[in-house]
Amino acid sequence: MAKNSELILSIDAGTQSIRAIVFNLQGNVVDIVKTPIEPYFSNYPGWAEQDPEYYWKTLCTTTKKLFAKGKVKKDAIRGVTLTTQRDTVINVDKNGKPLRPAIVWLDQRRADKSIVKLPWYIKAGLRLVNMLDAVEYFITEAEANWIRQYQPEIWEKTYKFLLLSGFFTYRLTGDFVDSTGCQVAFIPFDYKTQDWAPASDLKWKLFPMSRDTLVRLVKPTEVLGYITKKASNETGIPQGLPLIAGAADKACEVLGSGCLTPNIACLSYGTTATVETTNTQYVEIIPFFPPYPSAVPGSYNTEVMVYRGFWMLSWFVKEFGAREELQAKKMGIKPEALFDRLVKEVPPGSMGLTLQPYWSPGVKIPGPEAKGAIIGFGDVHTRVHIYRAILEGLAYALREGAERTQKRNKVPIEKLRVSGGGAQSDVAMQLTADIFNLPAERPHTFETSALGAAIDAAVGLKMYPDFKTAVSAMTRVGKVFYPNPKDVAIYDKLYKKVYKRLYNRLQPLYQDIRDITGYPEKR
Repeated sequence: MAKNSELILSIDAGTQSIRAIVFNLQGNVVDIVKTPIEPYFSNYPGWAEQDPEYYWKTLCTTTKKLFAKGKVKKDAIRGVTLTTQRDTVINVDKNGKPLRPAIVWLDQRRADKSIVKLPWYIKAGLRLVNMLDAVEYFITEAEANWIRQYQPEIWEKTYKFLLLSGFFTYRLTGDFVDSTGCQVAFIPFDYKTQDWAPASDLKWKLFPMSRDTLVRLVKPTEVLGYITKKASNETGIPQGLPLIAGAADKACEVLGSGCLTPNIACLSYGTTATVETTNTQYVEIIPFFPPYPSAVPGSYNTEVMVYRGFWMLSWFVKEFGAREELQAKKMGIKPEALFDRLVKEVPPGSMGLTLQPYWSPGVKIPGPEAKGAIIGFGDVHTRVHIYRAILEGLAYALREGAERTQKRNKVPIEKLRVSGGGAQSDVAMQLTADIFNLPAERPHTFETSALGAAIDAAVGLKMYPDFKTAVSAMTRVGKVFYPNPKDVAIYDKLYKKVYKRLYNRLQPLYQDIRDITGYPEKR
């Protein structure tokens, strides 16, 4: 058993910031440095790119600031671990030099489906199971296909096609290797076996690339490599420390929230809102859509996603909350904090306002024609009512996802762990408990993604014998929000009689809008 004085350095590279966090074996933050980043730049409408060197330099700046503070003794750190945003891809040459900007997961460019020529019999089979549209969606979404189509000279020079996690791992260790837990992207990865797909797999036709273009994979908890002298000079991290495989940010968030079994749902109130469970069985919540790799080796995270999530609140404040922004500035608080105070005066159900949060279209549920909607307006409604309706709409959508999840898992969800930026809102936590009619538990730390990676490191370094022991020691529940029976009754009626009927009623209108205006664009 490791000593209590031993520490783990966790690097968390999210969409909005890069954090360097040192944890002790009780899962407490010993020290942290957070560096905000520009999520992306956009040279053309819908594009989202970032300079890979910008990511790396920000990581280096962040870790150097951490050690410069002097609070953490370098010789107490047993290992380093890493978690990053998903589906941000980087093409590099043999020397690991980026060949073009990274394409960030928020990017909306599309390849033409003609870039992949599927045999007629495969198309017929996919059409038979109503999956042809979804497969063609995957083809057009794949960043590698767009690069092959529009920048073939870049693809020709590409030695390795990396995720951001693999890029950082190369810079830290000098090896082209990555964690199986990070492989969430449009790449030929077999989510059931959690390894590169066999040669016969259809994914190699959807995402044509050489097997040599992909990196070596190791499981979470295993050693990716060791911090090189060059990386040590640039980051301040001691040379020779092992870099232990973590997983993607959502997977680590689930683990860091203490969710090891399917009876506990992890709600992530972040840029993307998700409801996830951990399962040792491979379960597709939507047929043909796989669960993602868990931060626990050999396990899976079922996931239902609301793509825009708590971005919707930032969007609303930016577009409609100028008055509250000025007021919040005078008060020395964030606009979201002011809205949080104001929405407490709005009754549950927002006096009839009901919001469907499909600001971005889906693939199957909702379909590609989907749009957002707000119904129930009256002359009493204000911006604050709309703000609360957004919170409630997100919770309704996640409840719907949770119901689908427990039906497929065949395990009832008994409680919720809620993490992400939105979890800091007491209002959001309480209405979540009321809409789900379940206790909503806030983890003891906001840094659940980094903590999940640290748990992987603790198990990998034998500081704990297994995940059950590590999770018991390093995670715990902070504040718990219990359902209010009176509010539960209101929300349950609105959810069943209004929200769940919205999509089927509006879907034909959404389709007409798409046909008339061309938005969302048909692939």
